[in-house]
Amino acid sequence: MFKFEIVSRWVIFAIDFFLCLVALVLAKIVRHNFILEELNTVALYKSVLIYSAVNILVFCSVRTFTGIVRYTSIQDSFRIFFAVIFSSFLVFLVHSIFIFYGLTSFISTTSIILQALFSFLFLIIYRVLIKYFFMYVKNARLNKTRVLIYGAGEAGVAIKRTFDHDAKVNKNIIAFVDDDLRKVGKTIDGIQILDARKLVYLITNHEVDEIIFAAQAISAERKDKVVDICLTHKVNILNIPLPEVWARGDLTLAQLQHVHIEDLLEKTVVEINNEEIKNQLKEKRIVITGAAGSIGSELIRQLLKFDTGLLILCDQNETALHHIYLELEELYPQRSFHAFVGDIKDVARMEQLFETYKPHFVYHAAGYKHISLMEDNPSEAIKTNVLGTKVLADKAVKHGVQRFVMISTDKAVNPTNVMGASKRIAELYVQSLNSSLHGTNYIFSNGLSYINELRVRPITKFITARFGNVLGSNGSVIPRFKEQIERGGPVTVTHPEITRYFMPIPEACKLILEAGTIGKGGEIFIFDMGKSIKILNLAKKMIRIAGFVPNQDIKIEYSGLRPGEKLFEELLNDSESTIATPHKRIMLVNLKPVVFNEIEQQIYQLLAHAFANDNAQLVLQMKRMVPEFKSKNSVYEKLD
Repeated sequence: MFKFEIVSRWVIFAIDFFLCLVALVLAKIVRHNFILEELNTVALYKSVLIYSAVNILVFCSVRTFTGIVRYTSIQDSFRIFFAVIFSSFLVFLVHSIFIFYGLTSFISTTSIILQALFSFLFLIIYRVLIKYFFMYVKNARLNKTRVLIYGAGEAGVAIKRTFDHDAKVNKNIIAFVDDDLRKVGKTIDGIQILDARKLVYLITNHEVDEIIFAAQAISAERKDKVVDICLTHKVNILNIPLPEVWARGDLTLAQLQHVHIEDLLEKTVVEINNEEIKNQLKEKRIVITGAAGSIGSELIRQLLKFDTGLLILCDQNETALHHIYLELEELYPQRSFHAFVGDIKDVARMEQLFETYKPHFVYHAAGYKHISLMEDNPSEAIKTNVLGTKVLADKAVKHGVQRFVMISTDKAVNPTNVMGASKRIAELYVQSLNSSLHGTNYIFSNGLSYINELRVRPITKFITARFGNVLGSNGSVIPRFKEQIERGGPVTVTHPEITRYFMPIPEACKLILEAGTIGKGGEIFIFDMGKSIKILNLAKKMIRIAGFVPNQDIKIEYSGLRPGEKLFEELLNDSESTIATPHKRIMLVNLKPVVFNEIEQQIYQLLAHAFANDNAQLVLQMKRMVPEFKSKNSVYEKLD
């Protein structure tokens, strides 16, 4: 491997100085039509002395010689241009002074102009020649990785120039490829832009080893097809980082990452009404339950984009809560937040939370979500998902919370498991509570009355957001598949036909904020989750991305549907319909009215069974409250 030392800047200064003097001599020769006999030797000596003094002064001031020549950029060209023009101006000034005082002129105006032109050309040309010499030597190495850059925009150019400036890079950029036909046939820094539609031919014909995705606007569907082509031809695939990284000029080769399955799933950018959310959240104290979880922690990050007041992070997982608290302390040192360790089922602890901080808003993301675990532990599902929600909702009303946004799940629709049914019961409670508060009945059946308090406090608006799986959440299928692949398999899929909806966590949290803003109270909002994805195809693609062949290198095994698991998820039950909202990806569920007193009494019966750990009676009571709850692959099927 060739290795070149960086030349001293004083050597560069000497070369620049010498070339400018050569340009001066050439300018005088051209001025006299190449007739050397007409040159005035005395005037030439004076010119050399004056130009020498001026160039030393200007070059040292502008510091044209400090850059590394092999990395010459457009900024260096501007610096050289300025230095040459300024030098010529000073020489012209001296020339004018000579004329003004009647002294013999040492140079003509034409020679000054020609000298400036020749100096600029010489200084640029030798730098470009050296730059291309180094590029040639670097590209002449054997066993270089042959690379296509997918995307001929700013990101692609940033990658190309990062390669140029790193002598250790053993990659040879064959070409750019782009879907935009207006760019095809043009060049960037001497590298041709080719048609991405001919990708298979290009990979085969140019023996491509690697493709780097630099197209920010490429659809997930198109990217998926490109990845399939690459995997078929055993081409390595890399991703450029987010624009906020490379746009600052901080791009390094270490930041290029292998493509992940999340990059290939449909991800529509969610636009929300930031101004309305900003106005509603301004200086508000906000409680986030389940703050250490996937949804809760991302909700916090989204809320911190707005001018909120104190954020109270409530979770019973001390370690995870500590981690998110340290992250926020580091990233948002000027913002106010407090970590509150507490169990949402603990009435006294939640009373302390609401009494101490008097929140304006509550985002309730706490709860149990794993279907098979809750099927084996139904009493705990009810205590956390139903009682926990009831405790929080009651405290919200008592302490005058303005808005209470509950995070629900698509598994609450036509539930086939205890977890989904528990979430549906929680939905019923907050929906009926909202109807009670905003109707005529403010008397709770337990004898407590908040009528007088509600006359002076805002009446809490309860809003529910219901959506499907989110990408990369704790314990979800994608992290599990990754772990299984890293162990060498097998990858376990419950059923060959099972499908699921997926949405990136940040996009889901944006929709939660939007739903919480547009809600008037009592609504259940559902989100457009995009297309459902076949889990078997997901597993196969993840195995291939990892560099293995499904069912050869890594086996796929079918474990059978877990207790309570569905083949297909639903967002609406048979008796529900939707109404459009101002946001195209948020729909309002058209609900049947529910009576608070009836729901509350049924919940008390439910809790009695839960605390008695009488699972059979507990699940039977759940089925009475949620008639559409039909167990599948479960010991509770006999109760249907």
